Amino acid sequence: MHICAVSASFAGFVARGVGVLRGAAWVTRRITRVLPHVIDTILLLSALGMLWVLHLSPWALAWLRAKIVGLLCYIVLGVVALRPRLGRASPTPDGIRLGSWVTALLVFGYIVSVALTKNPRGLFMLLH
Repeated sequence: MHICAVSASFAGFVARGVGVLRGAAWVTRRITRVLPHVIDTILLLSALGMLWVLHLSPWALAWLRAKIVGLLCYIVLGVVALRPRLGRASPTPDGIRLGSWVTALLVFGYIVSVALTKNPRGLFMLLH
């Protein structure tokens, strides 16, 4: 369930990012604004469920701490990238919006690499 929720969350973030950057009207629809919260709630609950079943504290392992810090960065970048436009004048310039979206995608990749390697350096551990 956790991996399915991760996949759905990522696909939704990519689609909404493209939509926001292109100024698509569908990104302002109610379902588009509500569904990500439902998916992310399932994602969070499945993560907490795994911690409970495995009797782990999220702060017990360095790689879990790295995922949590990465998640917080991803959330902040996602908020900047997907902030709704207010009329013609956007409070966030498109360059900042695009940069935040791309950086959020990279942070997402880092989080996945940490999860797969169980190492806080993720795939960066392959670099010496």
